[in-house]
Amino acid sequence: MISPDLCIAQPAHALLEALPARHAQLGALDIRRALPRSARRMVGPWCFLDRYGPITFREGQPMDLAPHPHIGLQTVSFLLEGEVLHRDSLGSEALLRAGGLNLMTAGHGIAHSEDTPMRSSGRLSGLQLWIALPEGARQGAPAFEHHPALPIRTFPNGEMTILLGEGSPATTFSPVLGADVIVRGALELPLDRTFEHALLVTEGTAMIEGQPLVPDVLYYLGTGRDSIALDGVARFFLLGGAPFGEPILMWWNFVARTQEEIVAAAEDWARGDRFGLVRGYDGKPMPAPPLKGRVRPPAAS
Repeated sequence: MISPDLCIAQPAHALLEALPARHAQLGALDIRRALPRSARRMVGPWCFLDRYGPITFREGQPMDLAPHPHIGLQTVSFLLEGEVLHRDSLGSEALLRAGGLNLMTAGHGIAHSEDTPMRSSGRLSGLQLWIALPEGARQGAPAFEHHPALPIRTFPNGEMTILLGEGSPATTFSPVLGADVIVRGALELPLDRTFEHALLVTEGTAMIEGQPLVPDVLYYLGTGRDSIALDGVARFFLLGGAPFGEPILMWWNFVARTQEEIVAAAEDWARGDRFGLVRGYDGKPMPAPPLKGRVRPPAAS
C-alpha cells in the first residue's frame, strides 16, 4: 500500500544526528536515499536527497528516467562526475556536466526526463534533491534554469561551491543553502544560526565534534550554529534553510498540501492534461504507481 507522507517541521537546536541512507535500485544505479527518512523528513525546505554513483560504464544509459511529472517543488540536479541530459515540457534541453546546476521549478505542474547522453565520459556520480515550494510560490508557473558554472568561495584548507543561497545566481523562494564543500585538513565553515543544517559526505572521511563522518549517512546538525569545524580529507554536500513552517504532503513526484491535490495531479498525468509533452525523449512516459490508502500520521521532520 502506498500512502502519502505528511511532513511537519519540528523545532530543533544544535545537535548531531547520524541518519544512514536507505539503499534502492533505479535501473543500473544504486541509489542511497538520505531524505526523507523516518527520523528526519526535512531540513529547512529540503525534502528529498538521493545520492547515486560513482559508476563506470562502457555502453548503455545508466540513467534513463522517462518523462514524469512534478508539482509543488524545485528539482536540484548536481553532478560530481559525468553528464546528464535534461528535457522538459517547456521545451528546455540542457546537458548537465560536473560542477554545473540544473534547477527546475515545477510550480503547478511540469514534466521532464533525465538520461545519459549517447556520447558520454563513461562515468556518473551525482545528487538529486528537491526543495518544497512555500505556499506563495507552489502554484506559480513552471521554469527551468541551467547554470554551467557556479560561484566558489575559498577557505584555508577548503572551498565551497554555492549552488543555492547567498551569492548563487539560482532562483529560490525561501531562505536556503546548498553547497558542495571540499575539505583538505582543518576547516571552519560559517553558518547562519537561524538555519537548520545537514551534510552528506560524497567522498573521503572527516571528523566533526569527535564524530567520524562517512559516506551514505546524513548528519543532521540542528539550528543555532554559527559555524562547524571539520578535519579530514573529504567532499560533502551541505544543505540548510530556515525551518519550513508549512506541513507538506509527498507522494511519488508530487509535493502538495492535501490528498485531493495529489489525486488530481495523478489523474491529470494519466489523462495527459496539465503537464505538457517532453519532446525528444525516445520512449513512453512513466506511469504513476497506484495511489491507495490515506495519509499516515505526521512524522518528525
